[in-house]
Amino acid sequence: MRYALLLALLPLAPLAAQGWIDERQAPGPVRSSPAVVRVGSTVRVTVDGRVARFEVEERFRNSGRGIAEGTYHYPMPGEAVFTDFSLFQGEMELKGEMLPAEQARSIYEGIVRQLKDPALITLVGHGLLRAQVFPIQPGETRTVILRYTQLLARDGDALHLRYAAGTRGDAPVAVRFEIPRENLYATPYSPTHPIDESRQGGTLRVTITPPVRGDVDLVLPFRRGLVGGTVLTHAQPGEDGYALLFLSPPPAGANAVAARDVTFVVDISGSMSGEKMEQARSALRQALAALGARDRFRLIAFSSGVRHFRDGFTAATPTALASARAFVDGLNATGGTNLQGAVDAALDERADAERMSLVFLLTDGIPSVGESAPDKIAASAAGRIGRHRIFTFGVGHDVNTYLLDRLAVEGRGSATYVAPGADVRDAVGGVMTKLSRPALADLRIVSAPVRFLEQAPAELPDLFFGEELVVLTRYRGTGEGPVVIEGTRDGRRERFTIEAHFAPSSARNDFIPPLWAGRRIGELSRQIRLEGSSPALIAQIRELGLRHGILTEYTAYLVQEPGMVASNGGGLPVSPPSGAGAAREMTGAAAFERARNDGGMAQSKTLAEARDQAATRQAIAAPRGNRTEQLATRSASGRIFAKRDGVWTDAAHHDSLAVTTIAPYSPAWFALVKARPALAEALGLDAPMVLAGRKASVKVAAGGITEWRTGALDRFLKEFDGR
Repeated sequence: MRYALLLALLPLAPLAAQGWIDERQAPGPVRSSPAVVRVGSTVRVTVDGRVARFEVEERFRNSGRGIAEGTYHYPMPGEAVFTDFSLFQGEMELKGEMLPAEQARSIYEGIVRQLKDPALITLVGHGLLRAQVFPIQPGETRTVILRYTQLLARDGDALHLRYAAGTRGDAPVAVRFEIPRENLYATPYSPTHPIDESRQGGTLRVTITPPVRGDVDLVLPFRRGLVGGTVLTHAQPGEDGYALLFLSPPPAGANAVAARDVTFVVDISGSMSGEKMEQARSALRQALAALGARDRFRLIAFSSGVRHFRDGFTAATPTALASARAFVDGLNATGGTNLQGAVDAALDERADAERMSLVFLLTDGIPSVGESAPDKIAASAAGRIGRHRIFTFGVGHDVNTYLLDRLAVEGRGSATYVAPGADVRDAVGGVMTKLSRPALADLRIVSAPVRFLEQAPAELPDLFFGEELVVLTRYRGTGEGPVVIEGTRDGRRERFTIEAHFAPSSARNDFIPPLWAGRRIGELSRQIRLEGSSPALIAQIRELGLRHGILTEYTAYLVQEPGMVASNGGGLPVSPPSGAGAAREMTGAAAFERARNDGGMAQSKTLAEARDQAATRQAIAAPRGNRTEQLATRSASGRIFAKRDGVWTDAAHHDSLAVTTIAPYSPAWFALVKARPALAEALGLDAPMVLAGRKASVKVAAGGITEWRTGALDRFLKEFDGR
């Protein structure tokens, strides 16, 4: 059998996860119906330091009586880089090559015309792989293997791995993780599935207990907290090298709490009626409750007009917060969307240089009252932002992603998109949690033994509690010495030094160049979406895709049988709409999903996106020997607690930590809350509960101590903080 396969990217739309086959009966005299079904999937994940290598093997069988075509789809994770794709002809594995999209299409069409095989060629976008797998004979099983690499997210002092298994079909799905250097990790757990784990020969192996349904989350806690920095490099002789830099700065002082001016701007237009309005009220009440004693706030509600809770900022006193909650409870959805008026009102107070000024804008629609041109609204805001940080929350598919992204980029914040049916409270609450501790702002690399080129992100983000700086960059030169990074925290400059060696050549860490290229492509794609396309930008994306083997809007992956010759065919160039020129059209499901994906891929937001809080409403795995069971969870003080044997237990707690037990709401309890006010929410969970520190944990339970002996609290805090 002779065939070709074209692998390309499609515009991203809301999808079920895990790969799947869409079938169509092949043309010809055979009229019996085919039936392509997935008969099995095996997912193998190898963790290499901070990088995961995924290998997804899928097997599909035509159980019908007719010849079938199969079109394979796979939704790629946000910051993942395609490695390769294999199609099996019996036992023979066929791989392909990355080509310009127009050339790949031309070759493919030529092969199809000569051999008269059916084919499906698609235009391209971000996120969804689509591969034509044909023909599938009756009774035949076709195997494909997709490989990709992903930079792992940090979740506190742990690594977070996710695989979207989805719910399509009844075929068994096996998911296995292999983690070398097992001594680095404490007990893994899953907030979504039971797991089996084993340790042998220095390797930790984790298997998701079948049947596997839905997205798989695996958390790998480090045995020791993440503090400090690392620089990994890769270089070919005579070429610029590539580097991956991690920085986990030590936390601010235990008593440090940022003084904030927070402006909440909420859309109460008619389209927000019903569940969305109730969620918005709940999100605002939650956000108000998260304000601290040093904070000030404003409340602005807008529809056709703009309403203020009070003029200017209000101190977050109990009396003022009670009045604000009453104001929120009285909000009702009606009228149009005066987004320009809302943005003007949010920026009319000058930011205080001694305080962190944050603007939260929540909307579900597009401008319909006053100025309606998104580019004009964004341009007007850009000239007035000053020291304000702007965080936008787009609810549903009708939001204008161009405008919300522009406001977030200009305001050095982030854009978060809340899908239909998702809870707005999770998105807003997650960002508020991150912003509760002093930021390391104005970060920059001040010196290094080599010259850094085209680093991604181009501007280093602000870092808040529990966040980590991750930088991918090219570099020129060689040398050994410190990489020095400076930032400002609570008005003071801080300096961090990471020792690094930049050798003239290094074959290790070959995953770094494509990861860097993936980020650069994400940034260039966002630039096109916000500013419009140009031949130069398109050429950069195409060149990066070809050199590093990355699927883009302008590259495609072509698999063909060895020796196959194709005639030239007519290619169709692909050009996305200009960002500025098509701003009004950047609404709907495709724009919504593309904005979410570009943001995740580029990682160029000044403030990292909020950690997904949805897992706190799912089950978390509790170890029982080598197996786990699913248990209820809660989140508090930015931590996840699982109820194990009737005790709300911090996910970071492990048996090696010494435990001090105090009685709830005793003088000892109040003394600890006073010493560590940021932990008040967690310590107030229903007793009994366990809260983990770096070298010690505290348990709140009946029968615990009621008073600290002289010096005991100070000694405990020293252990708790890991000093």
